[in-house]
Amino acid sequence: MKLIFRGVRGSIPSPGPKTVRYGGNTTCLEVRSDDNDLIILDAGTGIFPLSQTLFPELPLTVHLFITHTHWDHIQGLPFFIPLFIPGNTLRIHGAADPITQREVSEVLSRQMEYAYFPIREAELKARLEYVSLQECEAIQAGSAVVTNIMMNHPVINFGYKVTCNGKTLFFTGDHEWPYNIYEPGDDYYHEYEGLIAQKRQSIVEFIRGVDVLVVDSAYTEKEYPAKKGWGHGTFDTTILFAREAGVKHLFFTHHEPTRGDDALEKVFQEALDRHPRQPGDPEYHLAMEGVPFEW
Repeated sequence: MKLIFRGVRGSIPSPGPKTVRYGGNTTCLEVRSDDNDLIILDAGTGIFPLSQTLFPELPLTVHLFITHTHWDHIQGLPFFIPLFIPGNTLRIHGAADPITQREVSEVLSRQMEYAYFPIREAELKARLEYVSLQECEAIQAGSAVVTNIMMNHPVINFGYKVTCNGKTLFFTGDHEWPYNIYEPGDDYYHEYEGLIAQKRQSIVEFIRGVDVLVVDSAYTEKEYPAKKGWGHGTFDTTILFAREAGVKHLFFTHHEPTRGDDALEKVFQEALDRHPRQPGDPEYHLAMEGVPFEW
C-alpha cells in the first residue's frame, strides 16, 4: 500500500513561507491499494493538488471517504478536477447526521449551490454516487476494505481503517479523547468514567496492530486546556494511544495553522523528549505533504 499526504493542516489553509516545508493545505490523504485503487480520505484543499496528478489515469473510479463535514475536510471537493470530466466515477462515503437527519449528500451538495460556487452539482460531467454509512460498516473499495468507527468530535465523525492483503492503515479524522464532564464526587462521575474507558478500549482494539496510524495531534499539552472541547488531540495523547494499540508507524497530522514549520518541529521534538522511544514503540513521523510512504 501507499500513503501520500495531500493536506496536513487543520481548520483553515495556511500557505506561506512558514509552512512551505510541511505544507499548508487542509486535510486530504491519498491511499493506494496494492492494485493501485484510489482511496481518498477527506476532501480538504489538498484534494486539488492531488487532482492535478491524476490526468494520466483517466478515466477513474475514486473511492472518497469523508470523516466529517467541517469545512477543512470538504472545502476542496468542488475543485476536484475529475468531477468535470466525463467517464469518471466519484463514490462519496460519509455518515448521516442523526440529529439533523441530513445525509452526507445534502451537506456536500449545498456547498455547490450558486451562493457558494458557480457550478451546480447537477452540471458536473462525472458520475457522482453517495453512500451513507452506518458505524462499523465494511465497504469494498477495489481490492481494499474500508471500515469505520465513531470518534469524538463536535459533529458525527468517523475514523477509517483501510485493509488490503493484510496491510492496514487507520486515520482518525479529528479526534479528542473524551473527558469526564462531571466532578469527582458528583453522582454520575464514576459511571461516566466507565463509559469513557469503555469507548477508549473499543477504539484501541479496533486499530490494534495497524501498520500505519494517522492521528489528529493539533495541540501541545500546554495549549490544550484553552482548546478543551474543540475536538482535537495533543502530541502526548497521540503517543500514548499509539503505544497502547501497538501500531508500527505513527503520523502526527492536522497541524495547527498558526504554527510554522520550525515551531512544529520544535513541539514535536519536545513531545518525543517527554516520551523517549521504548522497545516496541512505533516509528514517529510528522505528516508532510507530497511525501509517499509505502509498506
